[in-house]
Amino acid sequence: MADADAIKAPEPFVSAGEAAKFLSIERRFLLALARKGLPGAYPIGTGEVRKLWVFRLSELSSAIAPTKPSAALIQNSAKRGTIRSGSPR
Repeated sequence: MADADAIKAPEPFVSAGEAAKFLSIERRFLLALARKGLPGAYPIGTGEVRKLWVFRLSELSSAIAPTKPSAALIQNSAKRGTIRSGSPR
């Protein structure tokens, strides 16, 4: 019985609507990201014009969650706070 508990069922796929709700974004925006290669998005079917997309929420969450702050992001945020003196003209 312990072996049966050790084997986990794979995470189920969810629809584009459910994934968009999970991410708090519009469904159309999520599908546009999926077409550009968003990790966690999987096309079903071979249609050239339209495909059905399914998603794994854990992969979407990992794809959008930063693992550690980037030094470039920290430097860019410091530059934005700098006020230049004089006219931009």
